[in-house]
Amino acid sequence: MVESRASACEPAAIELWSASVASGPESVKLGGTALSDENQHVVLRGRPDPSVRADLFEPVETDMPRIADGQMLIRVIWLSLEPAMRGWIADAPNYSEPVPIGAPMTGFTVGEVVDSRHPGYPVGTIVQGRQGWRRFAVSDGSDIDRVVDPSLAPISTALHVLGMNGATAYVGLVDVCRVKAGDTVVVTTAAGSVGSVVGQIAKVMGARAVGVTGGPDKVRACLEEFGFDAAVDYKAADDIGPGLDAAAPDGIDCFFDSVGADQFDAVLDRINVGARIAICGTIGMPSFPLPMGPRPNRQLLVKRARMEGFLILDHYDRFNEIVGRLAGWYRDGHLKYREDVTIGLDNAADALIRLLNGQNTGKALVRVGADP
Repeated sequence: MVESRASACEPAAIELWSASVASGPESVKLGGTALSDENQHVVLRGRPDPSVRADLFEPVETDMPRIADGQMLIRVIWLSLEPAMRGWIADAPNYSEPVPIGAPMTGFTVGEVVDSRHPGYPVGTIVQGRQGWRRFAVSDGSDIDRVVDPSLAPISTALHVLGMNGATAYVGLVDVCRVKAGDTVVVTTAAGSVGSVVGQIAKVMGARAVGVTGGPDKVRACLEEFGFDAAVDYKAADDIGPGLDAAAPDGIDCFFDSVGADQFDAVLDRINVGARIAICGTIGMPSFPLPMGPRPNRQLLVKRARMEGFLILDHYDRFNEIVGRLAGWYRDGHLKYREDVTIGLDNAADALIRLLNGQNTGKALVRVGADP
């Protein structure tokens, strides 16, 4: 089951949606938790060859884990799906070790502490961490990134607009691109969980926001929901160049890219002198084997541009600061979001395939259990 929801900072609508969600597989009810003796996790059974298939993942029933002193039991509520998971499960050099075959799949989560022998995390605490594709997980705190304040926003937002995706957008645009008022910003995957925040931050900073996205619905979301000044549909033409010329007639000052390949080349042909380029991802290119190159684009020389790749993992020391700034913009109504929600851990693999095929309409999430 897949549902899509959007936010315009309307708590009443969010509460209505939450109340309509069916109970998760652990038979919890909204407002209460009923623990059973069964747990479930999803393990990795194979490597991409080169495509990612749902049968690379297998749900496995396990006994409910028990905690020791200094540990807590976390009931996973929300699981985040990332395009980067394609690289996480590939047996090739990457910025992290590949998920071992037979091990539970890695993933960012939001969950509730339901049993605790850890002094820093009492029962009822909501945490955002790296519990992976599990219904329940034991933690000593080392795989927890932060405590989530449920009064700030729906707790699922800790996995996107007020979490990793929002922070990625902020670092890439504010720190790497050094966006300023009057700049023209182009962002690929503009309707996605990172790209949509990039465009909205650009508007907050007084810049012009141009999105590159696929399909009329995503173009409409960029313009009507996320406030972009223009959006180019890469599925509507073989060459996005004319669309970029119309959307950014004065050239491009900042480029936030998560795609690479032809879209990257088209944007670089239109950068201004002193342009700044942030490389966030390469979903439009095969991860392995690496494509030919690297070959520097002559535009980087002619336009005296600066290009930098970055990982949000390198900025964890500033995470609370960045999320605090995003939260302020969210409270002021400047940050909106869409969520593409799949119900049930059993369906996580299929949801990942949809994400990698570009079929999601918002931040890809799996609802593993009910909100507390």
